[in-house]
Amino acid sequence: MSEPARPRTIADLAREVRSKNAGPFWVTMELFMRDATGYATVADPAYLDAAVVARLYDVAAETIQIFRIPELNVVKISFPRPVVQGSLRDRDIHAGQHHVPLALFPLPSAAA
Repeated sequence: MSEPARPRTIADLAREVRSKNAGPFWVTMELFMRDATGYATVADPAYLDAAVVARLYDVAAETIQIFRIPELNVVKISFPRPVVQGSLRDRDIHAGQHHVPLALFPLPSAAA
């Protein structure tokens, strides 16, 4: 018996999905898509918007900034860090692991 196919995710269409700190108070994530088709999928506000990011990261939707850069096939997302960088409760000082929930976000069924 074969295993069921896993849902396709943003990571399947991306060349790279990364996160980094953007100063002590902000996190930035960047989706570098392989091509214009993948970019069109993830840049579509009907698929990926502030409400989705808010749900994934438990942050207020009104604090999220999304930058869509079609010339580079890049979507950049920034939001306030949940705790200040380097503070006692900071578990990822460089914000290097924040991208994982976004990278694993399932693609819409039409793109899968």
